[in-house]
Amino acid sequence: MNYLTAQAATRLYEEYKDTEIAFTKEIVKTLRMDPRQVYIKFEGSQWPCIINSTSFTNAKIIIGVSGGAYKALSAKPNAQVNLRYSFYQESGQIISFFVAARVIEIVPYMDNDDLAIIKLQYLQRPAEDLITMIGRLLDANANALRRKEDRILITQTSLRKLNIIKKETIVVVQQVPRHCILQDISFGGAKIILMGLAQFLKDKEVLLNIEFEEPLEKVVIKGTIKATGLIEGRKDLVVANIHFVEPEIPLQYKIRINNYLSMLRKDELTIHSANDNLEVMKEAQPEANANSSTVQELPSQVVENTVSSAVVSENESQAEKVLVESTASN
Repeated sequence: MNYLTAQAATRLYEEYKDTEIAFTKEIVKTLRMDPRQVYIKFEGSQWPCIINSTSFTNAKIIIGVSGGAYKALSAKPNAQVNLRYSFYQESGQIISFFVAARVIEIVPYMDNDDLAIIKLQYLQRPAEDLITMIGRLLDANANALRRKEDRILITQTSLRKLNIIKKETIVVVQQVPRHCILQDISFGGAKIILMGLAQFLKDKEVLLNIEFEEPLEKVVIKGTIKATGLIEGRKDLVVANIHFVEPEIPLQYKIRINNYLSMLRKDELTIHSANDNLEVMKEAQPEANANSSTVQELPSQVVENTVSSAVVSENESQAEKVLVESTASN
């Protein structure tokens, strides 16, 4: 592990040392954890167990009361054990981590006489790779609240750094798929251009599809169109602001956004967005000269940063080309 990665692991450890994370199905899937290879080891024997939750200092595991682990650990208070974590790497190979711990309590699991919760206290700091894997989830969830409104303007540069395959995508409005173009995204929402009538889109529930690579995956995010705006001179195109339903935002999406924002210091975000605007203005200058249409500003409480006319001209031209062709093909 290089110095920068070790430094990042130390930051995650210090910031989230006592933060507990429950191993839900989504967490297990995101971590690519292999539950079949999770064990508790004690005095030369090992038994399968289920990790209920963990922090960087403690863990809770679930075992059956009829098994050997329960009998052995119940007979020896404060027993010293090793907890084995196992994950699939992107290559498909298994990577495992052992954390030394001490049993501090054994209690019934939710009034279930067949299962027990064993509370463990770690005797050492976990491996830095394990801290990084779990810490990035904790960091993404924390920043999804702290930096909810930090918007990322969609340009060729941000697309590449976010590993978004393309900004042309699909939004499902009332069970009807529609072609659209991403303008900006954040932890809490997105701005898109699509064909339609503004008055019939506002307050509608939507499902926004975004395709990523490295690794290849598609996320579907549930939200509501909270505000719409018109493109001057184009009654068939609408700018829609989507607010995501927070409890249903996929963890994979939060991690992608957090990875991008982590490249920037928070106080540099505005500068970075301004540079992205300049980049798009240069790319769109020929079209901007030919067509000076601009997007009508949306309410200030919904949209903090409006885009320049050059950005809008470029997006409008692309929206017209992509959306009209898609409509014709349908």
